[in-house]
Amino acid sequence: MTLADRATLTLRSDDAEVVRRALSPELAERIPRTRVTVSGNEREVVIEIEADDLASLRAALNSYIRWGNVAEETAKEVGAR
Repeated sequence: MTLADRATLTLRSDDAEVVRRALSPELAERIPRTRVTVSGNEREVVIEIEADDLASLRAALNSYIRWGNVAEETAKEVGAR
């Protein structure tokens, strides 16, 4: 694996805890050829992705960006804080 096969995505949100909880079921469903961890603090969600190849990395990044965005927008709509 090379450095190009890793990415760290940091999402800043007032609903960071809600977003992390919403992403946790996705961690159980493995994306082929990737390893993903989600962590963070009160205001941040940190998603670390390692992949066997660039195509897998891109697919995982796109998925987690989408899922994080949906989780944050949903939290805002329902006032989940």
